[in-house]
Amino acid sequence: MKEEIIIAGFGGQGVLSMGKILAYSGIMQDQEVTWMPSYGPEMRGGTANVTVVLSDKRISSPIVSAYDTAIILNQQSLDKFEPLIKAGGLLIYDPNGITRHPVRKEINIYSIAAVEEAAQLGNAKAYNMIVLGAFLKLKPIVKMENVIRGLKKSIPERHHHLIPLNEQAIELGKKAVKAMHEV
Repeated sequence: MKEEIIIAGFGGQGVLSMGKILAYSGIMQDQEVTWMPSYGPEMRGGTANVTVVLSDKRISSPIVSAYDTAIILNQQSLDKFEPLIKAGGLLIYDPNGITRHPVRKEINIYSIAAVEEAAQLGNAKAYNMIVLGAFLKLKPIVKMENVIRGLKKSIPERHHHLIPLNEQAIELGKKAVKAMHEV
């Protein structure tokens, strides 16, 4: 098993955190992992993305030119990364703020209205965990217990009381993801 993932959106949407939690979850599951963040100087409001590779075999390079999965949270990222998804791959996107929806026919496309779901949950900061839940529903490559261990590893101990809320957000994302196009 080898999964090459790009997560992309605006800084402040929890893109890098989502990637870090996924990477830690893979480590907790004894997988080989790379985590390579990229962000503009603006941090909040600028574009950010992270490449995560999870594998049961040694990873020869963290550089990825085509992705198995793209998790896209803004229009600029959709424009940039939709063409880089492998045929038969997976695109998950939040339609909030998207003006041109995905058009490729040889990939699986799912949407997650994470902004609305986070509002219903009453916590905007749960946004990225809702998106992560959508991904884990479609590609359960790490076990939930390892995701919780990854959360504990990646967030400061003073915020560990929020782990149940994060777990609830992940479950909400699993239920709220919708198929737009399947191959």
